[in-house]
Amino acid sequence: MSDDIYKQLARHLDDLPGGYPETESGVELRILHRMFSPEEAALALNLTLLYEEAEVIGRRARIPVEQASRMLEGMAKKGLIYRMQRKGQPPRYMAIQFVIGIWEMQVNHLDPDLIQDFNEYVPILFNMEEWKRAPQLRTVPVEQSIDHELKVFPYEDAIGLVKENKKFLEAPCICRKERRIMSEGCGKPEGNCLIMGGGVDIYKNAGIGREISREEALGLIEKADKAGLVLQPSFSKKIANICCCCGCCCQVLKNIKKHPQPADLVASPFIAYMHEDLCTGCGVCIDRCQMDALELIDGKAALDLSKCIGCGLCVTTCPEEAIRLERKPGPETPPVPDKITKAAIKRLRIRGKFSARRVGSLLFKSTKDRFLSRKP
Repeated sequence: MSDDIYKQLARHLDDLPGGYPETESGVELRILHRMFSPEEAALALNLTLLYEEAEVIGRRARIPVEQASRMLEGMAKKGLIYRMQRKGQPPRYMAIQFVIGIWEMQVNHLDPDLIQDFNEYVPILFNMEEWKRAPQLRTVPVEQSIDHELKVFPYEDAIGLVKENKKFLEAPCICRKERRIMSEGCGKPEGNCLIMGGGVDIYKNAGIGREISREEALGLIEKADKAGLVLQPSFSKKIANICCCCGCCCQVLKNIKKHPQPADLVASPFIAYMHEDLCTGCGVCIDRCQMDALELIDGKAALDLSKCIGCGLCVTTCPEEAIRLERKPGPETPPVPDKITKAAIKRLRIRGKFSARRVGSLLFKSTKDRFLSRKP
């Protein structure tokens, strides 16, 4: 089987916000081979970052609309593309980046070979410098760790972020499921990824997770704190998800921990402060910290600020209240965009994939194809 169509698809995915870089080993092509049939790969090349109907995509791909519709529905159920349908209108489809996107939608399709390939690819895929400048996730503290005197903006409050949404879905954590399949699981809850808003229908269509109430969603946040999981919502004020992450399985946290200054890579407005005089050296905070930022030295907990990401897990269970969160100075806190689309555009700019000419060409082509697809 020729790799040509998969090389084209890899380049297509690399033009999306999350990127899909080439490797010497070709592992990125092996991953695509496992996920896409050649026909699906060819059709995927005709999807863009605009939602479009099957007749438009079919015309662009030069296949009958019935075939395009059938294939697009199948690809959406496999989590390879996004599908959106408004009441009384036909479904529309859009390309999605590989991470965060296609990969997380493969949670029901994992096997050891796919996991092994993905873990080989992650160090190349995860560009730390790009993540620092335009992250896809940020860290917010658990509510109980926030002192009432500490100024907190609405988009920094996990409970508030949940309450402003109406639709919720509990999805399995792909990172912890990966590790369990590879007999390296940590035992923390797997069903702790929270999807909200429009993402609920996308996940339901792909047969992933279960829809839950707002009360259940708030309960997941509480369970995450008890399990010692870091809350990582979308890097935007209006969010689509909250990942509940552990430092041993989460691909983001694991790779960030490899950096000499992990705190520099994480978008977080807070940082921990230790009252050494109050610490009794019980060690609870050390077990809770997912970034290995705490250790016992001379019977006291010592905090390495270069590793602290301000998640607050150490604060909520300190029996002596020896740790608190403080707000970072302004310049150290990256501005959070209003919407995910703005964050995606910033990432495209940083990766050199965004220009007014490219956007204009995309809009013109989509408009032309929509017009031509409706001609008798």
